[in-house]
Amino acid sequence: MPVPVRRLVLDLLKPHDSETVEFTTTIAEHAGVQGVNAELIETDREVQTLKLTIEGDDIDVDTVEEVIADLGGTVHSIDQVVCGERFVEQVDTAQDR
Repeated sequence: MPVPVRRLVLDLLKPHDSETVEFTTTIAEHAGVQGVNAELIETDREVQTLKLTIEGDDIDVDTVEEVIADLGGTVHSIDQVVCGERFVEQVDTAQDR
């Protein structure tokens, strides 16, 4: 049985004509997703860069990427993935200082 994805943080590009609220709520409607946070990082003439934080019991990463593509967006990078039965927060080490 696959290990569930519990948090997914994405850096993505979306067209200006796609509303951020619609983008976020459409992703939140999918099974396994319990909440989505969208933060506008940058905007230019044609696209906006969003940081999406998605949390849930069992996020289907492929479905999320398909929904983003259907809305005209593109995943630039997957910046964080949390898997397993519980959330594990990052811990600062000497290398982070």
